[in-house]
Amino acid sequence: MLTFVAPADPRHHLFPKASPGAAAVRARLTAGSIIRAPGCFDALSARVIEDAGFELGFLGGFSLAAARLGLPDVGLLSYGEMVDQARQVCAATSLPIIGDADTGYGNAVNVERTVLGGARAGLAGVMIEDQRWPKRCGHTDGKEVVGRREAVQRIEAAVRAREDHGLDVLIMARTDANATDGFDEALWRAEAFHAVGADLTFLEAPRSTAEMRRYCDVVPGWKTANLVEDGRTPWLSPAELEEIGYSLVIYPVSMLLDTIAAMRRAAARMEAGDDSTAMRVTFDEARAFLKWPEYEDRLARFEEDES
Repeated sequence: MLTFVAPADPRHHLFPKASPGAAAVRARLTAGSIIRAPGCFDALSARVIEDAGFELGFLGGFSLAAARLGLPDVGLLSYGEMVDQARQVCAATSLPIIGDADTGYGNAVNVERTVLGGARAGLAGVMIEDQRWPKRCGHTDGKEVVGRREAVQRIEAAVRAREDHGLDVLIMARTDANATDGFDEALWRAEAFHAVGADLTFLEAPRSTAEMRRYCDVVPGWKTANLVEDGRTPWLSPAELEEIGYSLVIYPVSMLLDTIAAMRRAAARMEAGDDSTAMRVTFDEARAFLKWPEYEDRLARFEEDES
């Protein structure tokens, strides 16, 4: 039987402390070794990632659209839905979270508002990309990107929003131009994004280790690898990615794919009348993980104060 034990660390309490934010992530990136960031999609999945010992989570659009809407990642999520989900996730964990903000949901002023909203929701970082709206998942067909001027302007707007409002938030700048305009254009955009102040660049869907290595050799600053099961980018180990020159690797859909598989198994088991417990946590383990004892302790303290 699978076990799920509530963390013994006394720092874990009913309501998590605020995330250490972008400063902690920058310090970790500066330290040199690659950071691994699984994708979360709600408060519970963020808690699971934190409990597993990871240092960073990624709130990705594909998983968020699937979990919140039950629909594909094709531009159906709105700014308000993204910020609301980010707020829920960041409130549930002390883990720093980088959030996918798609294209910024409009023009440069919309991008500024999006970065401000993400930071106020508690995100340690916000990702802005150069696709045309409605955008699509980076490992699918049918994508289009905006022109160079608009693409760079989006990142300039994100950086300006951070500076004008004194925000502690990382800007991750993503280009999908490799699939539409070729690898050289994607390199140009990644370099331009770094030049205007992006903290991390993200060249989506390189198709070979040679492209991955060239990206890391040519573009300054911290680089992001995006590994998708059955996707278009070679699946390399963290050590291999670090050797190439990546600073961060995100696994945006891994948790979602396993979650769908687990829910399907559970539904099939129940439909078949199987009461097996071999593939689930116990109810008491779930209560412990969801901090039920901490809730009871806190409630008892209030009751003591009133007596």
